[in-house]
Amino acid sequence: MQHLTGLAGCRLLVTIEVKKGARELAVGSSMTHQPFARSFDNSRRLREQPAGAPVDPKTRLRNAGLRPTVQRLSLSKLLFGKGDRHVSAEALHAEAREAGLTMSLSTVYNTLNQFAEAGLLREIAVQGPRTYFHTRTSPHHHFMDEATGRMFDVADGSVEFARLPAPPEGMEIVGCDVIIRIRPKKG
Repeated sequence: MQHLTGLAGCRLLVTIEVKKGARELAVGSSMTHQPFARSFDNSRRLREQPAGAPVDPKTRLRNAGLRPTVQRLSLSKLLFGKGDRHVSAEALHAEAREAGLTMSLSTVYNTLNQFAEAGLLREIAVQGPRTYFHTRTSPHHHFMDEATGRMFDVADGSVEFARLPAPPEGMEIVGCDVIIRIRPKKG
């Protein structure tokens, strides 16, 4: 187990949620001082995909409340056809082009954001505008290789917290994501 209190190079993202009428506001803060805020008309809940037989792309999209357009189906096949993975919009766009698909980078960004809003992907904001999308939607933590930009999962149960700060009044903690930055050893 690792105790992350005061560990240099770690980014701790704590999501706090407060309900106001029919709307919910999700507010994040991190040790890297790059806050984000989003409001949602409906609470966004990540859906863990069932293990076992692969899910038909049309069924996956319809079950998430999305219309199965040609672009969504194509990107869904690329995303979910290769198992658990972390992708950026740029990497998926390049993969789509290699597969002979013609679509703009903005279409890929929009589709990834729609998938994340529908709970099919987990959005991981790494630093500034740098965002990854993960096909594994259950709560877990990540390593980020600063030399290559590669992101991969930390083994489940290997991160331990001594304590978390109390949330501001009227709010509750609903999640905590850790991104541990790594690089090859020098020498």
